[in-house]
Parts: sequence; structure tokens; C-alpha cells
Amino acid sequence: MIPVILSGGSGSRLWPLSRESYPKQFLPLTSEQSMLCETLQRLDGVDNLSKPIVVCNEQHRFLVAEQLRGMQVLPHSIVLEPEGRNTAPAVAIAALAIMEQGEDALMLVLPADHVIEDISAFHQTLAVARQSAEQGKLVTFGIVPTAPETGYGYIKSNQTYDALAELNAVPVAQFVEKPDMATAESYVASGDYFWNSGMFLFKASCFLSELEQQAPEMLNLCRQAFSGATHDMDFVRLDNEAFISIKADSIDYAVMEKTDKAVVVPLNAGWNDIGSWSALSDVSNKDEQSNVVSGDVLIESSQNCYVRSEHRLVAALGVQDQVIIETADAVLVASTDKAQEVKRIVERLKLDERSERLHHRRVFRPWGNYESIDEGERFLVKRIVVNPGASLSLQMHEHRAEHWVVVTGTAKVTRGDEVMELHEDESTYIPVGMKHRLENQTNVPLEIIEVQTGGYLGEDDIVRFDDVYGR
Repeated sequence: MIPVILSGGSGSRLWPLSRESYPKQFLPLTSEQSMLCETLQRLDGVDNLSKPIVVCNEQHRFLVAEQLRGMQVLPHSIVLEPEGRNTAPAVAIAALAIMEQGEDALMLVLPADHVIEDISAFHQTLAVARQSAEQGKLVTFGIVPTAPETGYGYIKSNQTYDALAELNAVPVAQFVEKPDMATAESYVASGDYFWNSGMFLFKASCFLSELEQQAPEMLNLCRQAFSGATHDMDFVRLDNEAFISIKADSIDYAVMEKTDKAVVVPLNAGWNDIGSWSALSDVSNKDEQSNVVSGDVLIESSQNCYVRSEHRLVAALGVQDQVIIETADAVLVASTDKAQEVKRIVERLKLDERSERLHHRRVFRPWGNYESIDEGERFLVKRIVVNPGASLSLQMHEHRAEHWVVVTGTAKVTRGDEVMELHEDESTYIPVGMKHRLENQTNVPLEIIEVQTGGYLGEDDIVRFDDVYGR
């Protein structure tokens, strides 16, 4: 059984903590581990498990690789999507990668941003699902609902979960869209509707066979994208033209709603998709006033609030049913009953072309990170951290000059034809138009302060001549 981890979401409903360049699956929201790492960790102890395939957006490739390295997990492959095309193409590409190896393994498809609290129950459900998948069924996991929810799709089975004497797979009768509250209440009361988890288990060949019947054009383009892929270490770079030609579609729409091989296995294991701040609050520890606080927070005379500080002191007094999220460059204040609508703020930011939807003030790169700490009309000050053994590209700027001061560590600097070594408190100046490179050849982080000056200080003012990261 090969885990296929889908890590392509943007998590916009968890803004401002989740950003397009660093979405929720890479964040430690419910523990000290990221949600991607938790997804892989909960598979520990599952029998006959092979190396995982991770499908992610190309811009997140080094985040995935670094988090897998930190877990000492060697992937089967990391498949890079040029653009998101929903779950059906992502899973099809993973199935093709499995079949290319001459295998017809089971594929355990898991989103990278879910919480499952009862690992033992999850493993027991996997064992039941495995039996059906080995018999050629397309298994989906239906969450036993704890309340009527309008934020989830539902799966109708032909048998109520109360009637199941033991855990078993039963045929799917219908997939239904997110309902209104009255409909959701009727679903839960009936006993034969499950929340749609978006998790699946099936043989690679069975999924491809069904996709060929239900969406042959999609499969054909997926084959073109995969056959035209280039391989770079663990990365599989899909053919861009073929992949972006694929019509975006989910597994549910493309296959599961149309096949006669779909079965659902009930999962009752404390599942949550962390799709909003209120959902995150539901799986967090609360105080006596039903508040959840994280970070440097003072809260008094307040009830049913989620307050999170990432950067500075946040004080809340006399508030109820509020979500308050503080980051270095943005603060969100929202009523808990509007938590599902945070996406509207992100859409406004996109229309206004504001960078706050894309990046945090600290921006992560494959070589380390940088943080803007001050700026004016013709200057920008950054704190740059270069990881041990890492190197920035050999580059040039057409509109700005740079002054580097080493704070900690040792920097190897290429400056035109000159190569030098700078230590703490030493500095250098890079004029406009000069080729330069910053490297850290030591085993400790390198920290520098960079002062940029010029008429244009945008991140797109970079001409790269050589880059170990293939950018």
C-alpha cells in the first residue's frame, strides 16, 4: 500500500496564518508538527506500507522536501503540479507513477491537512477498507457525523451506521453537495449519511480503468503530462502544456459518483479537516470560558473565542464568539459564525494585488528565509538567514544596489570576479548590475542584514545566471 499525500491546497480560510506560499498543511496547527508530518506519522504501524508519493504545487517543492527530510522519510516521488487541477488529475498522475514501476499497489489517498485523533480506530478502519480495495472496489471513508454540518459534502450509503453490527464496507448510494442547515439536520437524523472525508483506497489499475471509462480525455492528458515529465532527484516535473490543459475536477465528480464499484467504510476516529478557524477551535484545548488561546495572549471576561498571537502581545477584554489572529503583517478579527467566509477577505486581497495573501513577512526559500524589517521610498532592509551548506543563485539586479553586513556565521561572497569570505561584523557592497552570490559553506546558519537602495525594489528584479535549485 502506497500513501498518496495530496498537498496542493492553499488553505485560504485560515488566513492570515495560511498563505499561498506557505499554506496550512506546512504549519504546526494542532501540535508541534506540521499537518503534513502528522499525516505521515499517523501511518506508523500500518502493515506493508511503501514509500509515499506526495503531490504538491511546484512552488512548495522545497517545503515538502525539507519536511520529509526532517522526518527522515524517503519518498517514492514528489510530483509537482504546474497549477492546481483538483484531486482527480493528481491521483491519476500518482497512479501512473505507481504503474510505471511495474506495480499494481493499493493507493491510500490522504489530504495533507486533516486531523485524526484516534489513530487506533483509523488503523482498524484501514484494515477493513484494505480488504475491499484488494477485491477491486473503490473505497471512500465516510465520517460518522457528530452534528449537522453545512461545510461538508455528504455520502449516502444503503445502510445506516447504527445498523452495522461490525465495521464493514457498504455500497455508496449517492454523493451529495454541501447542504443547508435543515437538509444537514435531516441527513444526520436519517443515520445513513456520512461526511465526505476526501480519503480513498483503491488499486492503481482499478482507478485508472474507471477514469478511462468516465473521463477518457482527462486520463489521456494525464498520460501526456506524465510521459513528458522530467525527473530531478525526487521531483517529478510534469509536462506543463499537457497538465494545464486538463479540466480541473475532483475524484468524486470524475469517478466516484459514476462508478458502480464505490463503497464507503464508516470512520469514527475524531476526524476534522481544519477547514476554518472554528474547526481548528473544535480540536483545540479550551479554558473554562471555552476560549482557545495560543501565543502571547491575555484574555479577560471573554467567552467562546479563538485568539492566536504569532508576533506580539494580544489582549482581549469582554468579547464573545470572536476569532482574533495576529501575525507580523496582518490581523484578522471575525465573528465565529463567519469563519467559513474568511476566503472572501483573501479574494479582496487578490483583487487589490496585495502581497499579504501570498507571503508572510518572513518568506521561505529553498536556501533559507528572509524577513523585511524596514522600508521606505528608496530603501528596504532585510534579515536574511542562509541554511548550512546552502547557496543563493548567482544573480544580478538592474535597479537596486545591496549592502550586506554579516551578523552571525561566515559568508562566502562572489562579487563580480572577486570571491571573499566575510565574518561577523564585516560587510560588502554590491553595486547595481554586478553579478553576485551568497553562500554558507559552514555547518551553522548564516545571518546577514541586507540594505537595498534604488528606484525599484521588487522581488522580480532578479536576473539569474546559475541556480542549484533550478529556478
